[in-house]
Amino acid sequence: MTITHALSLALCATLLLAPLSAPAQSGKPGLVVSERKPGGALPADWKNLPVAEGKARTEYQLVADGGTTVLRAQANSSASALMHAGNVDLSRTPVVAWRWKADGAIPGADNRDGAREDAPARLVFFFDGDTGKLSLGERAAMQLAKTVAGEELPYATLMYVWSTSAAPGSVIPNPHTGRVQMIVVSGADDAGKWQNLRRNLARDYERVFHEPPGPLKAYGIMTDTDNTHAASRAWYGDIRFLPGNAAKD
Repeated sequence: MTITHALSLALCATLLLAPLSAPAQSGKPGLVVSERKPGGALPADWKNLPVAEGKARTEYQLVADGGTTVLRAQANSSASALMHAGNVDLSRTPVVAWRWKADGAIPGADNRDGAREDAPARLVFFFDGDTGKLSLGERAAMQLAKTVAGEELPYATLMYVWSTSAAPGSVIPNPHTGRVQMIVVSGADDAGKWQNLRRNLARDYERVFHEPPGPLKAYGIMTDTDNTHAASRAWYGDIRFLPGNAAKD
């Protein structure tokens, strides 16, 4: 995913999710697929957003796995994200907990290189914030993106990624902008295995952006291979937001 694609994804999310009013936090914010039937429709309030016009979209389907319904992502030279408008109060539920499994590393992918920045699995979070705090260079880049695309970029984007570019726990900045940061949570040793993961999203945001998080504008999942032109599969289980005392990171 190049910087163009990273910005396009953010722009598509803000553009397409803007008409949706983000509701007050519900009793179960997140994505619960285990209660749905394999082969059924995806939740209506989730949108499959391409990272750029004309790009092939990753295919997201509900399938059975071990007696439980999960979400399968299949990418083939494609890139799109399944996104939801932000409706999570991180002061109440700052912890994100989820399950995922990936077939394995994408040949040739490297999240440190903008020309090869693909990943078999990602959780993506878009945040609002005060752009007046940003450097002149960062503000200029955001203004340029607004001029080109006609939409405001998210103030910051944080991702949890399955990657072999760095060890789990490492932080990888987007090669072209510090406003997109990736935290590696899975790697080669996890190929083909279901993982139960839990992160304090608010704490991680503050660690990588050096300030408390603003409102969460949108969140979702993404499997992409548009740069390497490879094929990759991943499976996502339920994604839940929990109180802060549930963290184990």
